[in-house]
Amino acid sequence: MANDKKLREDLRDGFVKELIEALKKFGIDKEDILLIKSNEIAIPKLDAERNERYIKIVVSVPTGSRDGDAFDGHAEAEDYARSVAEKAEKAKKAAEAKAKKIAKDKAEREAKAKAKAEGKV
Repeated sequence: MANDKKLREDLRDGFVKELIEALKKFGIDKEDILLIKSNEIAIPKLDAERNERYIKIVVSVPTGSRDGDAFDGHAEAEDYARSVAEKAEKAKKAAEAKAKKIAKDKAEREAKAKAKAEGKV
């Protein structure tokens, strides 16, 4: 029976090969699929301004934390979704506060201008 590390390496290497084949079927030229490490692929792409950039894909089979907790992809996805939702809510509240401040400042300027026009200042 193989040890855990060997099983994870075989799984990762097999998936990298499957990923390369999928990228070819997706229409990416074989010459553009660059294996830069045993678990990393780089693909040259052009950005919106036609500058060459690279997309890097890293394949790993995580084991978990050092304190013995096994990796749980579902829990990680839930944590990430929660984090994204919290950031969106925070951004929404910040935008609302900014809009409120802008409206308040505008009202104060208008009131000041009106008072000045009436000669009260």
